[in-house]
Amino acid sequence: MSHDVVPTDTTHRLPVVPNPVDDPGVEPHVPRYTDTSVAAGNRAYRRILAMLGAVPVLAIAFVVVYFAVPRTASFNVIGTNFNAQVLFLGLTLGLAVLLIGVSMVSWARSIMTEVDLVEERHPAGSSDEVRAEVLDKLNDGIEESGVGRRKLLLGALGGGMAMLVVPAVVLLADMGPYPLADMRRRTIEKTIWAEGVRLVNDVNEKPLKASDLEIGQLVNGQPANLFDLHGADFQNAKAKAAIIVVRMDPASIKIPASRQDWQVDGILAYSKICTHVGCPISLWEQQTHHLLCPCHQSTFDLADSGVVVFGPAARSLPQLPITVDAEGYLVARSDFTVPVGPSYFERDSSADYKEGDQ
Repeated sequence: MSHDVVPTDTTHRLPVVPNPVDDPGVEPHVPRYTDTSVAAGNRAYRRILAMLGAVPVLAIAFVVVYFAVPRTASFNVIGTNFNAQVLFLGLTLGLAVLLIGVSMVSWARSIMTEVDLVEERHPAGSSDEVRAEVLDKLNDGIEESGVGRRKLLLGALGGGMAMLVVPAVVLLADMGPYPLADMRRRTIEKTIWAEGVRLVNDVNEKPLKASDLEIGQLVNGQPANLFDLHGADFQNAKAKAAIIVVRMDPASIKIPASRQDWQVDGILAYSKICTHVGCPISLWEQQTHHLLCPCHQSTFDLADSGVVVFGPAARSLPQLPITVDAEGYLVARSDFTVPVGPSYFERDSSADYKEGDQ
């Protein structure tokens, strides 16, 4: 009885197995119908243009639905209640995205040049010659895409993609109100401080009496009406209205003529929110009268109307005008005269106090 001997690789001593399947090669190329028929190719061309042309229409329909259909509108189908606005927004935007995808697939399958290619595996790193060859192939691919012969394709694709930006922009409205000048004045540029509102201790909510404050003392304060709020309203108001109250020797501080009635016998109130990026400040240096922000070391001189003496902050610390009521408690004269907190592009900084202002 004879036995077949399997060849062995003497280097690694592993059996050498013959290739079990012969290389099938490349199958004969069968032309597409759109390649052999000019009419079929033109029909595919028009079909793609129609799908891409419908995308801007659907994008505009999305915007119309967003503004025209009430958010509370609904209808019932087979016992199921549908929100009309949500349904039509989903249909218009979803169909627009679907048409772009389908048109791209149809473009590739019907119009782009169809060529069968076989390439051997190559090392990961490519030589300059290979890179140049890739660029040549890329240019060939652009030529084969049919854009040169059917020039409206890229325009239709670009128009459809560009119009899809419109629904995205409209949806940004759901993130909050439009930050127009009037809206900013009524929201981020306004706090709950008002004439006659008492200054209270941030910890125990007790009103601050002018006679109880000692020279060199700093107190974290809030408006008394803050504690009438709850939940998100409380947190939003506190984030803007927080103050620090300090008492200094009147002979050691500079009080400009425009702010003579903003203080009470050396007692001044400033926003607690740093004008750099909005960190809360309370690092108080009694001897220098400087207030230091712990985040980025911006330093404000409270003895000179809160001007910046060091660090990245570019605006003085807003000062709250204060006085005393009939019982001797500290109260606000008004809201802050400038917006509190960090700067933003639309903000007018002309009213900020600068060193030397009167």
